[in-house]
Amino acid sequence: SSSTTTPSSSTSSSAAAAVSAAARKPVFDSTCASCHTLAAAGSTGTIGPNRDQLKPSDALVVHQVTNGGGGMPAFGTSLSKSQIQSVALFVSSVAGKPLKHKVKKLKSGGGP
Repeated sequence: SSSTTTPSSSTSSSAAAAVSAAARKPVFDSTCASCHTLAAAGSTGTIGPNRDQLKPSDALVVHQVTNGGGGMPAFGTSLSKSQIQSVALFVSSVAGKPLKHKVKKLKSGGGP
């Protein structure tokens, strides 16, 4: 029922709902996992800060991914706003939380 939706007034919760949940983890896997540790993604990168220890907010992740800084490159021109929002919501929702199931570790080297 479209009468209950208000696409012109965007809140962070409606923006979160608009971002595909299925797209959240793959963006982290392909862009962030080689440098950052995040248990929920099975990543153990040590170049950048450990996301589980920092437990960043989605706003902080959006800012850092978009603009870079502190040795991290900016991804604001290589990732879409939707991809940046996806990875921010994924990281902020799982960082530092206990895992409910075992996650496969990512293989380094890019192949099986």
